[in-house]
Amino acid sequence: MSKQSRREFLENSMFAAATAALATSAAQTSSAQEGSSSPNETLNVVVVGVNGRGMSHVGGFGKRKDCRIAAIVDVDEVVGNQKAESVEKQFGYKPKVYIDMRKAFEDKSLHIASIATPNHWHALAAIWAVQAGKDVYVEKPVSHNVSEGRRLVEAARKYKKMVQCGTQSRSNPGMREAIDYMKAGKIGEVKLARGLCYKPRPSIGAKGNYDVPASVNYEMWSGPAQLETLTRPKFHYDWHWQWAYGNGDLGNQGIHQMDIARWGLGEMDLGDTAQSYGGRFGYEDAGETANTQVCIHQFRSGKRLVFEVRGLPTDAFKDAKVGVIFEGTDGYLVSPSYNGGMVFDKDGKKLETFQNGGDDHHFANFVKAVRSRNYEDLNGEILEGHLSSALCHVGNISYRLGKSMSASELGGALKDDAEASSTMDRFLQHLRDNKVDPATTKITLGPKLTLAGEETFRGPMAEEANKQLTREYRAPYIVPATADL
Repeated sequence: MSKQSRREFLENSMFAAATAALATSAAQTSSAQEGSSSPNETLNVVVVGVNGRGMSHVGGFGKRKDCRIAAIVDVDEVVGNQKAESVEKQFGYKPKVYIDMRKAFEDKSLHIASIATPNHWHALAAIWAVQAGKDVYVEKPVSHNVSEGRRLVEAARKYKKMVQCGTQSRSNPGMREAIDYMKAGKIGEVKLARGLCYKPRPSIGAKGNYDVPASVNYEMWSGPAQLETLTRPKFHYDWHWQWAYGNGDLGNQGIHQMDIARWGLGEMDLGDTAQSYGGRFGYEDAGETANTQVCIHQFRSGKRLVFEVRGLPTDAFKDAKVGVIFEGTDGYLVSPSYNGGMVFDKDGKKLETFQNGGDDHHFANFVKAVRSRNYEDLNGEILEGHLSSALCHVGNISYRLGKSMSASELGGALKDDAEASSTMDRFLQHLRDNKVDPATTKITLGPKLTLAGEETFRGPMAEEANKQLTREYRAPYIVPATADL
């Protein structure tokens, strides 16, 4: 990795020690898992998508006294049946198994739909569930594009349903305490948040024509996306790196940190401008999304959110690899995890440590709102999830409209912005550290897009950018327009 100065070495060593102390405590309060023991108050849950994150939903709801995993939906028939058997072994009862979520949603005895499908299904699945009378817990990002996220917000309001985004940091006590501390002005005025997604992602294999697993209903798996030939070797998970289904690591891991950053800055729109640059470096494979990317969001308040994705091996920045750094006039807050953070003064002296987290708090918060019927009780309410997801989408839109250029051309384009130039210098050094020569490598720089009201673009490139706010849906898997919700 890059050579560190003595000051950087000492600073990162200090951060490392503090982070280790933070990581030693992930205590979960018992109240997060407690529910009513009354059978009359049992909430029946259907979990949609159980090959990955969905099993965390099964555990989160299933171990509560007031919830029951009544049904499972998965388009992979083998997976669905296996997970139903797992539920039976763990909780002593076997849920119904469905391939088509619409059939499950017809069951009026189901109260909650918990959605952990691939990204391109999130919004439509949640809208269908809301229209069928269910409250919804939906994984991040809540949408595959900006428009459908807004439609989900509108559906939640129209049908008066509780819809929680799976950004669990919103309910973690340590994180909430850290954000409250910062918002109370304890580190001075904060105008910059830096989100980090430094998470090595290897090649997903050569692009080609591959067979879909025989147990998968591929037509239904594709859903809103066009029905296309499978071009990646590994069917599950690696869809994250193809535009038709995923949003890259910006919308995979990065959405968590994007949400924390926007939360801390207190911004409730998509900002004034957005620009992104990067590329897929280090290998050629079936992936399409950037594995190394920078997004710069400027808000009308003057605040700025800078987001960095690094999919190749890298050093930490202020000892955070997956985290957020808030820069204040009197100090800074480093959140190197989902569960809290550490506060430092301008000289690097640690002032406070906030810790305590776990997913159970977020499921508990959702159930509380299902009981109260007040969406303001939700910590990760769907509007919050939509805005943070949409920031990721806007960054990707800039990137996808970009042009390839040399590192020197990139430097020329960013030279009048000190923060952008500093971030670019570290970006280029990261490439060198991974034996990617910026002098001979083309980098994609997207246009600086200007946001208008109603979550659209204006100005140069607006027509091209506005087309990417939605997608061409495949019938019958069409996200309805506002008037048709």
